[in-house]
Amino acid sequence: MKPTDPLIRDREAAAMIGASVSTFWRRVQEGMISRPIKIGGMSRWRQSEIEAVIARAEAARSQAAA
Repeated sequence: MKPTDPLIRDREAAAMIGASVSTFWRRVQEGMISRPIKIGGMSRWRQSEIEAVIARAEAARSQAAA
């Protein structure tokens, strides 16, 4: 975790992975993306967690190509 690992909204996280918000939430339900941190009624993710999802997808792509 970064020293100042920002908490991001679903819209921001979805944009990072290039998906719609509904697809992002579907990936959360499937377990591909971690469940959110709940603060009051808000759902937030650590930016580093979303970056890790992208890194895992890149690693899986590299293994599939090998």
